[in-house]
Amino acid sequence: MERRLILLSSTGALLPWAALAQKADKVWRIGWLQGLVPPPDGLPPEPLRKALANLGYIEGNNVIYTGRWAGGDMARLPALAAELVQSGVDVIAVTGWSASKALKDATSTIPVVIVGAGDAVAAGLVSSLSKPGGNLTGLTDMSVELSAKRMELLKETFPKVSRIAVLWNVGDLGMTLRFQEIERAAKALGVTVQAVGVRSPADFDAAFAAMGRNKPDALFMVSDMLTTTNRKRVIDFAEARRIPAMFEFSRVVQDGGLMSYGPDQDEGLVRMAYYIDRILKGAKPAELPMEQPTRIYFYLNQKTARSMGVKIPDAILMRTDKVIE
Repeated sequence: MERRLILLSSTGALLPWAALAQKADKVWRIGWLQGLVPPPDGLPPEPLRKALANLGYIEGNNVIYTGRWAGGDMARLPALAAELVQSGVDVIAVTGWSASKALKDATSTIPVVIVGAGDAVAAGLVSSLSKPGGNLTGLTDMSVELSAKRMELLKETFPKVSRIAVLWNVGDLGMTLRFQEIERAAKALGVTVQAVGVRSPADFDAAFAAMGRNKPDALFMVSDMLTTTNRKRVIDFAEARRIPAMFEFSRVVQDGGLMSYGPDQDEGLVRMAYYIDRILKGAKPAELPMEQPTRIYFYLNQKTARSMGVKIPDAILMRTDKVIE
C-alpha cells in the first residue's frame, strides 16, 4: 500500500506543496509595526500569519517576520519605523494611524499595508481609495457611517442619555477625525458631547477625574493604540461609575466593556495577507485599491450590564450579533 506523508505547519494546517518548493527560491522578510505591548513571541498577530501560511508563506521556510512594538509609547514609533526600514524587509504591515504615519515618513519605497488607521484619505495617508498613489495601501475605516451608527445605538439603548463623554487620543489625527464625526452625529441626535482628550497613559487619571466631577450619561471610547492599551482602566472606570460605554471593537467587550459596533479586527488582519501576497507577487501598492470592511458586528456584554444595574431593551438584544453572558 502506498504511504503518503502529510506535512503540518506549527498551526496544524496543511502546508501547500508549492510553498515547500519555494524554500530554495526566495525567503521573504515581512515587517510588522504596532503601538501595543509586544506578545511573548514578538511576532505579528496569529490571524495574519495563519492567513499568510494559507497563501504559501511558511515560517522557517520561505518567510521571516520582523516585529517592532511601541509598548504603548507612541513617541517611539518614528525610531521603530526607521529600524524596520533599515532592516531590509520586503513589505511592512502596520496598524493604527500613528504607526502608519511614522512609516509614511520613514520610507517612500518599501510597500506598506495598513489597517485600523482611520479614514486613510482624510488622514493624509493616501491620495485616494481607488488609486492610493504611493507606497501605502490596505484597509480604510468607514468613519462617517460607523460613528453615526454607534451613537444611534447608544441613544436607542439608553434613550435618556443627553451628554456623552468621548475619550480619544488627541495626538492621533485619524482618531481626531473620527471624534469630529462623532460630534456631527451627536448634533443630529440632539446629544451634547463632553470632549475628553488624552495624549499619554499619564493623562487617563485626569480624564477620569474630569468625568468624575461632571459625570456624563454615557461614554464613547475611540480606539487607537493608546486607548486600546489602557482599555482595562476605561472599562473599570465606566463599570465602577455605572456609566454605559460604547466601544468600537468586540475585543473590548470580551474584556468586560458594555457594547461595541464595528468590524472584526481579525478579519482585517486576514485581508492584510491578501495585500501582502499581491505585493510580493509584483503588484504596486499605488495601484491596489483600498478596501473598507464588509461586515459590521454588534456585541453586548450582558454580564457587565447586570453588574452596572442597567437594563438592555429586548429590541436591542435581538439586534446583537453576540451577547456575552
